[in-house]
Amino acid sequence: MGIELGKSSVREFSDGEIQVNIEESIRGHHVFILQSTSSPVNDNLMEILIMVDALKRASAETVSVVMPYYGYAREPITSKLVANMLEVAGVDRLLTVDLHAAQIQGFFDIPVDHLMGAPLIADYFDRAGLTGDDVVVVSP
Repeated sequence: MGIELGKSSVREFSDGEIQVNIEESIRGHHVFILQSTSSPVNDNLMEILIMVDALKRASAETVSVVMPYYGYAREPITSKLVANMLEVAGVDRLLTVDLHAAQIQGFFDIPVDHLMGAPLIADYFDRAGLTGDDVVVVSP
């Protein structure tokens, strides 16, 4: 895309707490965080929340989170809790892929872009001429 990554650092204190430093001015900028909440889900989720808070306090115009995997999506209560935490931290928009349940989008009061992977994979198979018995898809 021709866009450089922003300068930031993340470190862990000896007690396991996470520290995030934004190492450049982002005042008035539209900032995108790309982070999954895959394992270790708790660490990755806290890292997002702390980074969003740091960006908002540094006067970012907007903060959009691109979260390819939305942790805690299996149960509605925890899914709504994560939605609330992201919003309270200051996320302005969320982009995610293949939510456990499409209804999770309704847990947010901010825009959510829910991308589906199946149409992309199906299009690839079609263009490659792979159909019917020629294709096996395996997923964990």
